[in-house]
Amino acid sequence: MDLEDFLNALAECRTRIDDVDIRILALLNERTRIVEEIARIKQQARLPIYEPKREDEVFENIATHNGGPLGPDSVKRIFERIIDEMRVVQRIRMAEKSGSPGAQKKGTQE
Repeated sequence: MDLEDFLNALAECRTRIDDVDIRILALLNERTRIVEEIARIKQQARLPIYEPKREDEVFENIATHNGGPLGPDSVKRIFERIIDEMRVVQRIRMAEKSGSPGAQKKGTQE
């Protein structure tokens, strides 16, 4: 293979990654819509946002289903970040629904 072949192969891999990223984004947004529903339920039931037992269940679920090549510690760190962002979504939605003056608009961070 010459340099042009390598560059073409690299470009093709990057195109595939772009496609995967779009699918990941769609799944994250689907997860976020479910989390918004959870926020409504928790607010009505006056339940806390943070549930360590549930987070442990999520980590156990992903560890059980991870077939690699991504290692278990890497997967856990990724899901810790996802869960952190989902907590932010819950806080924002609950603040919006309660009419708190400090409620943030959709798409902003704390």
